[in-house]
Amino acid sequence: MIHIAELAVLCLAGYRATQLIVHDSILDPIRDRIHLWRAARPESKAREAVTTLIGCPYCSGFWLAGIILAVYLTCTGTWGDANWLLHGVEWFAVAGGAVLLNRWDDTRSHGAA
Repeated sequence: MIHIAELAVLCLAGYRATQLIVHDSILDPIRDRIHLWRAARPESKAREAVTTLIGCPYCSGFWLAGIILAVYLTCTGTWGDANWLLHGVEWFAVAGGAVLLNRWDDTRSHGAA
């Protein structure tokens, strides 16, 4: 099981990764190409799913949290220290923390404007 300090760092990493995929201007050209790709075949469910994934902080944040947690557990050699169910709970904890940070950031941004 991961400690609270590790959980906090993983939540921050999840928040930052989500911001990168969904909002940061550095990936605007890639997001624009994906939107054009979808516009070429708007009836495609797969293309709709991809554009939803890159535009939704909850959708992308959940999967990015899982990837970040899996990489962390693998790199630290702690993957086998707990059962799958506990790792699933850790995944939800990391995703939840990242979403809370995203929600806070969204409300702070709108309040300042």
